[in-house]
Amino acid sequence: MKVQFLDKNAVKRSVKIIAGLSTSLSIALLFVDIPPERKIYAGALFLLALLSIHLVIWIQANRLREISIDVEGSTVSIKTGDIFKQRGLKAIAFNEYFDTQVDNVLISEESLNGKLITSKLKEPPETLDAHIENYKFDDGDVLETNVTRTSGKTTRYRLGTICVYNDFLLAAFARFDDNNQASLTMPEYLEFLINFWDRVNRVYAQKNVSTTIFGSGITRIKGHKLINEEDLLKIMLWTFRISEMRFKYPAKLTIVIHEDKIGQINLLDIASAKNGV
Repeated sequence: MKVQFLDKNAVKRSVKIIAGLSTSLSIALLFVDIPPERKIYAGALFLLALLSIHLVIWIQANRLREISIDVEGSTVSIKTGDIFKQRGLKAIAFNEYFDTQVDNVLISEESLNGKLITSKLKEPPETLDAHIENYKFDDGDVLETNVTRTSGKTTRYRLGTICVYNDFLLAAFARFDDNNQASLTMPEYLEFLINFWDRVNRVYAQKNVSTTIFGSGITRIKGHKLINEEDLLKIMLWTFRISEMRFKYPAKLTIVIHEDKIGQINLLDIASAKNGV
């Protein structure tokens, strides 16, 4: 279970309910006498009721699939689902070259950008390539041109760079090594997020924005082998909080978590914490 039975936040919620129940019962007992021979049974029944209350809260905490929190005035929804079915703009991570070659080497067919290119876009990949090539990126977003590579594109972009295409935000996320393996250091991951929120702030046009947990899945964060989905989510929320990105009502940010990953994330803990962290 992602939420332990004696999780501090689950206990706090139980205590609030139990305190109210105890107060009500104390008042009732001012007017009702319990026969001496039944006090032991009444006490046992009361303890059983308290345990049942906590058990229900604990089960509910482990079944949480969606929460909504306020981060410095912006509404952030965290839930399970399919990012392609979300309303508004949808952020999809690409590598730092905005490669579109779905060959299970540069891009996996099972990755989000692979699915976007092969099945979610009505246009052929060449149309997307032309759009990226002619897109007006911000000054400083293009780091190198004519990069020597065995395959793929040859223009390298700054991490966090965004290319808006229809209702998608294509984001330059992962660095590629010589073996076409996605890899990042923690400083690079933080750099990406800070730049990403800054770019989103410029282009979202008061629309809802949805994203997944960046770094979830195949991306390797060097030196942090034990980092998990919940850690990455909290880092995303922290960088969002310290950024200048603020969603104006009714626009909001939605972080979509795959159903297979939700078991690794204690949503109750995030909902109970200030700003989610």
